[in-house]
Amino acid sequence: MTSLHSRHIKPLILAGLDGKNWHLQDYIARGGYSALRRILEEGITPEQVIAELKASSLRGRGGAGFPTGLKWSFMPRQFPGQKYLVCNSDEGEPGTFKDRDIIRYNPHALIEGMAIGAYAMGITVGYNYIHGEIWADYDRFEEALEEARAANCLGDKIMGSEFTFELHAFHGYGAYICGEETALLESLEGKKGQPRFKPPFPASFGLYGKPTTINNTETFAAVPFVINMGGEAYAKLGKPNNGGTKIFSMSGDVALPGNYEVPMGTPFADLLALAGGMRDGKKIKAVIPGGSSMPVLTGEVMMATDMDYDSIAKAGSMLGSGAVIVMDETRCMVKSLLRLAYFYYEESCGQCTPCREGTGWLYRMIHRIEHGQGRADDIDMLNSIADNIQGRTICALGDAAAMPVRAMIKNFREEFEYHIEHKHCLVPAYI
Repeated sequence: MTSLHSRHIKPLILAGLDGKNWHLQDYIARGGYSALRRILEEGITPEQVIAELKASSLRGRGGAGFPTGLKWSFMPRQFPGQKYLVCNSDEGEPGTFKDRDIIRYNPHALIEGMAIGAYAMGITVGYNYIHGEIWADYDRFEEALEEARAANCLGDKIMGSEFTFELHAFHGYGAYICGEETALLESLEGKKGQPRFKPPFPASFGLYGKPTTINNTETFAAVPFVINMGGEAYAKLGKPNNGGTKIFSMSGDVALPGNYEVPMGTPFADLLALAGGMRDGKKIKAVIPGGSSMPVLTGEVMMATDMDYDSIAKAGSMLGSGAVIVMDETRCMVKSLLRLAYFYYEESCGQCTPCREGTGWLYRMIHRIEHGQGRADDIDMLNSIADNIQGRTICALGDAAAMPVRAMIKNFREEFEYHIEHKHCLVPAYI
């Protein structure tokens, strides 16, 4: 594996941010809005913009990892009516805190990226759906929007061109389910945030029934760098099929929790070193590499794995949102799973029977095991319930509840068996 320190790659989205230099003039001083200006002044066509995105291997940073340029190409450019662009800033995945830092410290990168996307897809109206529990960041984004409008970076005839794009902020209410893109659209329309059946997909039937493209905050914020660097150069920062840099939210039992932007394909060992290594020098035990809904991996497997979509998939999990939750040797996996199961039980919207009923069964069974009342057949029963949830719901929340259960049992079965047999935890140092 290539060492991070030998690659001399600096952050892009998070470069030079000090917590105070988020204003328009600060962003322009860092080269901001030059990508949009170049597109408009040089007459770069929408097709050329999308081609650069395809060449960049930029994949959706919200969790799915779908190629951004390909998604943009799905938008019917000649559609005669209104079309919409939506940013998913409803960052509710436990362990994820990167998007709010973009909104807080570099909001104009997001605004410029959305404007470029709107130009590429022939869209005139956009919305940024912001998580309901970060009100101060919502206010920050509104301030940035006002700055952009005043400088004619948004609005009518942007920068003297014929391009018009208006962007609005929308405040969610903290519901995890609204991170699912069609539930987000329902909420934007003023309805209860519940996922829609698909098809039709948002590209053909989205917000208010019109063609809509939805991307994550970090995805849009990366777009200006793709345009300025060129798609091929951006792709070379990472690995084949995994272009550019990625912001990883490091939390759990690390010495320096926080957001770290590194090239895609960086070894996990290097990322852990950036986060100060394990807290108090303890041994690494487990890692959830992409947010709480992704399958847990053992520390041994993670230490030999690179941080990109393909490498993490090969290891048996998913990169997801890039929320890396690190657990040391003092952590009880049964109690950790209990906390996760309770979250998904509480956050299920109740629309699908397997999820509505199954998440409750999972939580109650794990609660029973944790509190010394486990039964000999509980492990097989947990796997059976997870199997009957996964892949049988309208959205992926059912999978999000099932995958951690199956992975915890697969990788740490002995702890569950010990709990059931001895009625207490295998990990004596757990606090």
